Amino acid sequence: MSLDWTGAKPDPAPKPDLTAETDLAAETDLAVTSEPAPAVAQLRRQSAPATATRGIGAAVVGYGYWGPNLARNLDERAEFTFKCLCDRDATQRQAFSRRFPHARAVADLAEALRDRAIEAVVIATPPQSHYALARAALQAGKHVLVEKPLATSMAHARELAALAQERELVLMPGHTFIYSPAVNAVRDLISQGEVGDVHFVTSSRMNLGKYQADGVVCDLAPHDLSILLYWLDRPVVEVAASGRSVLQRGVPETAFLTLSFEGGATANVQISWLAPRKVRQMIVVGSKLMVQYDDTAADEPVRVYDRGLDIQAPTSFGEHQLIYRSGDIVIPRVASAEPLGLELADFAHAIRTGEQPRSNVALGLQIVSVMESAARSMRERGVPRPVAPEHELRRAA
Repeated sequence: MSLDWTGAKPDPAPKPDLTAETDLAAETDLAVTSEPAPAVAQLRRQSAPATATRGIGAAVVGYGYWGPNLARNLDERAEFTFKCLCDRDATQRQAFSRRFPHARAVADLAEALRDRAIEAVVIATPPQSHYALARAALQAGKHVLVEKPLATSMAHARELAALAQERELVLMPGHTFIYSPAVNAVRDLISQGEVGDVHFVTSSRMNLGKYQADGVVCDLAPHDLSILLYWLDRPVVEVAASGRSVLQRGVPETAFLTLSFEGGATANVQISWLAPRKVRQMIVVGSKLMVQYDDTAADEPVRVYDRGLDIQAPTSFGEHQLIYRSGDIVIPRVASAEPLGLELADFAHAIRTGEQPRSNVALGLQIVSVMESAARSMRERGVPRPVAPEHELRRAA
């Protein structure tokens, strides 16, 4: 099932096929020449592995909204040698060449995939194209980082995971926020027991635009889902979703998700393209402390509140008493670092060592699974829907 937000009956999920060729030109705006997938042994002979003294040859696919940031970071990081951009838009290629004259700019993805000096491909295109492009790159023997979400259906996401595992290649979904120093500061407070038992989390991610045809859930929800799964380290077991389409039927610009996690914690996520100002805030309510994470507050992104309610047991036959606790507010120092650069460093480390990156396939599968269940709930007017059990997702990864 794909991420269909309308009331129409979804098409049945296609059976994964690791041998069939995909017509990428029909599914994306990038020209691709259909060629048989080379054998794994042949691919290994053709591609000289990166060494500690030579950067990993890398290409970026897509130079729209996020592509320039990826290109800049790849060009700056010593772990990579930035080789190529692939984008069918001639204007985008010209803009790229002015900024990166030392790297090639091509329109045909197949041309980039045939280049033996390119070992890794970073995909920054609209979500509906992720599966086809990532599949082509994996079939060509390239390591792949694909921007969120990993795919727009669990059938496609599982197929990509299986293909990467079969070819012993790194497949990494681009969930950049889990590399944020502020996000990691909150995770440390939770994992070290400072917050206590997490009762619930509220999250608001809103701004005016940027409108995309895949809908606001596909665009913004992966950010909140990746942070929540990273913080709580528990799978989502159920999701209820509702939304509103204002400008175009079937494309929700505002959505509300209620998530239930294994162990009892819950989260409420509000996402919207129709807001007067940019809001990126999450509040964690625990049994000991409350924590506010505000991504728009550059100097003080994390605040820790010693506030809450405690129950005092009666000493006799009286009623229990609620005691309001209002203690200190602590603003921890958070290191300054660009999350995207840290993410790409992790990608390079995974390629060189074979170790699993922080933003891994299992996380990407969980997020696609939650999004699919949210789409089904939205079509059913908010009826809670179960999410695929974690053991099934881990087996697919």
